[in-house]
Amino acid sequence: MSYVEKVGHGGALGIAYRGHGEDWAELALPYDRKLVGVAESGVIASGPIISLMDMATSLAIWIRLGRFRHQATLDLRVDYLRPATPGREIIGRGECYRTTRSVGFVRGLAHDGDPADAVAHVTGTFMFTE
Repeated sequence: MSYVEKVGHGGALGIAYRGHGEDWAELALPYDRKLVGVAESGVIASGPIISLMDMATSLAIWIRLGRFRHQATLDLRVDYLRPATPGREIIGRGECYRTTRSVGFVRGLAHDGDPADAVAHVTGTFMFTE
């Protein structure tokens, strides 16, 4: 079990580590009825997806840096393209494409099985606080 799965908000949501490369991280949000926004639809609410993408993009920065560094989300824009399919796990992939002395720049996408048919795209910035 990884840090992501054990601690805080990610642990409460059931978010799990899937993999990473030199500047990206991939996490998974399992389908859970308690995360559904409107019971009749069965669709996971936007909040857990935002949390998934905030964590995936934040983790991508630490991976790119090669170390943990305290940071705060300055901006995370989420463009929803479609509702997630009820019953499916949502995969969040975040990439850090640039860092400066004080800011990390990220992008990513969330999908429920096919990255070419994304649920949402994200872009954002994180400010280093130390």
